[in-house]
Order: sequence, then C-alpha cells, then structure tokens
Amino acid sequence: MTIKNRICIITGGGSGIGRATAIRFARDGSNVFLVGRTLSKVERVRQEIESAGGTAKAYEIDVSDHDGVVGMVEEIERLHGAVDLLVNNAGHSSPHRRLLSTPPDEIQSVIDSNLIGTIYCTQAVMPKMLDRDSGTIVNVSSLAGVTPGLLGGMIYSAVKAAIINFTGYLNDEFKDTNIRASVVIPGEIATPVMEKRPVPPNADARKTMVNPEDVAEAIALIAGLPQKSSIPELIIRPTLHRDVSGELTDAWV
Repeated sequence: MTIKNRICIITGGGSGIGRATAIRFARDGSNVFLVGRTLSKVERVRQEIESAGGTAKAYEIDVSDHDGVVGMVEEIERLHGAVDLLVNNAGHSSPHRRLLSTPPDEIQSVIDSNLIGTIYCTQAVMPKMLDRDSGTIVNVSSLAGVTPGLLGGMIYSAVKAAIINFTGYLNDEFKDTNIRASVVIPGEIATPVMEKRPVPPNADARKTMVNPEDVAEAIALIAGLPQKSSIPELIIRPTLHRDVSGELTDAWV
C-alpha cells in the first residue's frame, strides 16, 4: 500500500501536526486538501507544498459548519474522486483550564472544533467510503484524553477522551467493512501553541518534546499499511517524562 495518488483531507492543516502531515503526504504523492478556519494559514501551506512539486488545495472552513463541510467534500468528490483518507486534526484548547473558571463560550468552542468537526467530517466522507468498501480515518486526540489534568484543562481533556471513544465506535459499527479508523494520541508537541499556555515551557523543555513531523510520520505509517491491516490506537510521547510541576502555578486559571 502507498499513499501516492490518494485523495487526502487534512483538517487543521495550517500549522502544527496538520501542516507537517500535509507536507509529508504531498511529498509521497498524495493529493492533499487542506482545511482551516484561517485561509492565509492553509494557503501558505498549499504554496509550500506546490513549491516543492506537490499537489494541494486550501479550503477556508470551520469544521463545525455542517453545510460547509458537506459542500467541500461533495466538491472534492465531484472534481477529484472519493476521499481515501481523512485526518481529523482540527482543534484547540481553551484559555481557561479549570472547571469553575471556564466560560460557556470556551466550552462550546472546544467541543465544536475538536469533536463536532471530527464527527461532521467523518459523516461527510463515509458514504463514498462505504460505496467503495475502502477508506481510512485518522483522528488526532491527546494524552490529555487518557490522563486528564490541569495541563490539558477540563474541557480539552474531556473532548479528547471523547475522540478516542468515537474512534472505537467507528471500528465497531464498520467492523464488517474495509473502512478502518485510527486514533493518534500525542503527548507534548513542540508547536507555537505552547506560547499560549499560562506558563509557556522554556526552550530546554521544548527540546524534549515530540515534533509535529514525528506525529506526521506516525500518521503516514497508519495510512501506508495495506487496507487489511489497522492500527486502532497509537500513542506517541516524549521519551523523557519531564517534571511540569513548576509550570502549574496559580497562573493556570
């Protein structure tokens, strides 16, 4: 199995894991469709891919917009063919991490971008996958969904746990098909989002973290397996288990 000439949708494709995965897939000959809320970000990645000789298209879509997601998938299927691979990577955490301090709008936003978007995108690609009896869905979760705590925050941890559960559900409902679902569960990743933490990790701490390109390799491994084989769950975390207690100060509101 190869990912060459595959039709691949990658949400949250403008930065971090999404960007690294898009570049990795395009390098191996996939036809990549980048999805993001900020057009300038996904456009930059598209240009980066095409400058290197790859093929990509950018879509400015909020994945919690059901009609927008359905319209995008219908356009891709009409112009390019059925989707072979969906990487549900879009999502964000909340500025507030504690139960009593997190306002309703932050709760809803994290649910929408991480969970609702994952469900909508999966619903949109599934009919054609069923018609062809083939397809791969990779959902990006987090270790916060396995070991919840203040570092990930209340709502982010809960939603990432739901994504793990949703992946298991897909594999149960579609167990008699050649559609496979995998969940990638990363630990700390060295991306610019670390600057948004109440206490950003220092440069030495970030050197110990997983890089987005490492996660992209894990996703490529899953996607590149023969369709008869599946990796339902893959955890990728830093080898060094660093002490974060000094960062969990009263600044974590």
